[in-house]
Amino acid sequence: MKQVCGSSKLELAQYREVTAFAQFGSDLDAATQALLSRGARLTEVLKQPQYAPLPTKKQILVIYAAVKIEWKL
Repeated sequence: MKQVCGSSKLELAQYREVTAFAQFGSDLDAATQALLSRGARLTEVLKQPQYAPLPTKKQILVIYAAVKIEWKL
């Protein structure tokens, strides 16, 4: 699990920090917008139904796809 997650923990921490800042400023550079977009996607991927966690293998697969694949949405 740790190998798959990579730097996701750091990215999510940066996302939360930038999200708080972005509420006050509207002029964001491309890198900040990309960080916000990726952080929002990772946050959504990590959500699970209450009292119904995904099996570990499925969690690893979903996290791997979210971290390693560049989604163009």
